[in-house]
Amino acid sequence: MFRLRDKYAIAGVGETAYSKDSGTTVLNLAVEACLKAANDAGVDVKDVDGIVSYNFGDSAPAMAVATALGIPDVGYAVDFAGGGNAANLITLSAAAAMEAGLARNVLCFRAMNGRSGFRLGGGRQMQARGITQHTAPYGWITYPQAMAMWARRHMIEYGTSAEHLGQIAITFRDNAALNERAMQRTPITMDDYMASRFIVEPFRMLDICLESDGACAVLMTDAERARDMAKPPVYLMGGAYGGGPNQGEDLFDAIRWPDHSKNYAAFIADDLWASAGVGPKDIDVAEIYDCFTYSVIMQLEGLGFIKPGDGGPYCASGAIARDGALPVNTHGGLLSEAYIHGFNHVLEAVRQLRGEAGPGQVAGAEVALTTAGAMTCGSAMVLRN
Repeated sequence: MFRLRDKYAIAGVGETAYSKDSGTTVLNLAVEACLKAANDAGVDVKDVDGIVSYNFGDSAPAMAVATALGIPDVGYAVDFAGGGNAANLITLSAAAAMEAGLARNVLCFRAMNGRSGFRLGGGRQMQARGITQHTAPYGWITYPQAMAMWARRHMIEYGTSAEHLGQIAITFRDNAALNERAMQRTPITMDDYMASRFIVEPFRMLDICLESDGACAVLMTDAERARDMAKPPVYLMGGAYGGGPNQGEDLFDAIRWPDHSKNYAAFIADDLWASAGVGPKDIDVAEIYDCFTYSVIMQLEGLGFIKPGDGGPYCASGAIARDGALPVNTHGGLLSEAYIHGFNHVLEAVRQLRGEAGPGQVAGAEVALTTAGAMTCGSAMVLRN
């Protein structure tokens, strides 16, 4: 369990514009976001000595970004081979590296040309070999295909409906309308949602996150040093990473998963809340990984905000709206702001806790949750101001 409560903090955030075609390299995107994060904290990049990221073979190596930034002495440079589940893991790892004395100021980033360059899932081969002998002959090779089965199981078990999923997409689009960084800002109605074409039933187009070019970064340091930097620190209260049994094949883990009506969140909840010393009732704002609408429901249930089966009606009730009981994805989420593999959720949580979220600010936000992952493996953090 993570045992570094409040010892480390996020001191700076930075990002590029989010678009369908950045017109530049992933390395340039990463450098821009990292420079902005360092400047936001008031830290000269020459004082940065750690850098960490995650990728699917679609990004610039951490060491290459360090070199491009002109960092003279990197004591900790790591690339995680991970998907969206790693969005919080890299910040937890940065804290662990600092605790071990490997670095003092660490940049964490995710950069990708996810629309104009390598599109997520695009590198998979249609080979009936190994685990894919059970999937490729049937044309099952993409994330929407895999996750549609999880969503369908939840519908069968609990009566979750298309209207429940649709209200999640509508709520996040309403939030994005207030966010000038968001790629999709035009409000949508339930009629719009129902009219959007099916991609893989039960998923319509509006159930699936965007494909985006862009990068975002945070600068982490120890709590004492953070208090002397340019912006108010956002403290890392706790976090967790992991999931259930039989992982290792990414989207094909679904074949061996014992219960598709729940995902990784149910397996990390106890560690998350114990490490942070708070529980679901203490969260003022939540940035929940929404690669698909259904994943919001499973994470809210798994982390104990509501009991299993209540997620659909809860989300459709207005509870997750900006003025609801639990404001969720206040920037528009991955469905409407951008899909930077979940790391843009961390930046939004920091803005909310600093009171810098603009028209989407949740009044009085003091404790925030960020999550990452939708299937068998994921990560989460609790942050405070």
